[in-house]
Amino acid sequence: MISEQRAVELVEAYLAEERLTWRWEGEAPELVVHRVEEHGVGWLAFWTTAEAARTPGTATTIHGHLLVDREDGSIHHVPAAGWDDECWQEDYLLHAKGVRPPSPLAAAVRALAREDGTVAALRHLRREAPRLGLREAKAYLAAVRDGAEPPEELASLARKERTWPPVPIERLTGPVPQGPHGG
Repeated sequence: MISEQRAVELVEAYLAEERLTWRWEGEAPELVVHRVEEHGVGWLAFWTTAEAARTPGTATTIHGHLLVDREDGSIHHVPAAGWDDECWQEDYLLHAKGVRPPSPLAAAVRALAREDGTVAALRHLRREAPRLGLREAKAYLAAVRDGAEPPEELASLARKERTWPPVPIERLTGPVPQGPHGG
């Protein structure tokens, strides 16, 4: 597991190298991490110039954010990570790790089926996922009732439609070697 302090060290080391390859007018400024947020998938490190960090409101602020994976220390550019929408974490898990997170809807349907019965679970499922027809909703319920996740073709119909397509996720470094100096 990567600590917050280690995440900051990794990002600042990455920025120190990268800033030398970027085109600047004049001398390349020092770049620093000025804020860190913990998320389920890792640490979101917000960076800016050292001058802007010392003097908020600087007119020529250069800034951005990078995600440090909490498991392997790899650094990723996830453009949507700065938005309030948390869909970026699902995108990151799917595209960078090949993992689809468990569906909160499946968990709710499973609990309703157990506590209030099949009809209540189907009614909730059809209300929350109107793109599922009755036959598909029954198949979804049958799949999740015993603790499994629904098949992808049903899960995709049950997910809320996105208002914009997923943004590209780019691995910039890593993973970091594990051991005394790695993680």
